[in-house]
Amino acid sequence: MEEPTAHVRKTALPGVGARYDLTTDAGDYLSVVSLHDGRRVLAVHDSDDDDVCKLSLSLTRPEAKTLAKLLTLDDPVAHLHKTMEIDLVTEHIPITARSPYSGRTLGDAQIRSRTGASVVAVLRRTAAVPSPTPDFRFATGDVLVVVGTREGVNAVAELIAGG
Repeated sequence: MEEPTAHVRKTALPGVGARYDLTTDAGDYLSVVSLHDGRRVLAVHDSDDDDVCKLSLSLTRPEAKTLAKLLTLDDPVAHLHKTMEIDLVTEHIPITARSPYSGRTLGDAQIRSRTGASVVAVLRRTAAVPSPTPDFRFATGDVLVVVGTREGVNAVAELIAGG
């Protein structure tokens, strides 16, 4: 017999991540906030007012994965669930007037070879340029859509900012 699943409500947190709320059978309110930088915040709320947080724990991505494994240890078929662990993130990185790459090409930046991350699109005003070529010229106000590891994406942000 399949175990019933709990009801989870998702709330988008623009620019931050997402919040997942769970109400337990005992009436407790539990939230997991998934932040864009990979951290997770686990919070227990007051049952009379879910805006009042009784306990909050901040977890790194590895800590959150370990907790998830601990919470499912009694699953007799857990070993049958194979997951591919690819820690890729997608982030929007703006080209500001202070960026040394405003007015320069994607090829000039050598983003993939320097960081391991890839620019998969550039958002410009009301249009998107998917898969920009090396001769694509960045302009102030462009937003790069970057995919890579957390470290690679952070390195792109630093590079574009001039750090």
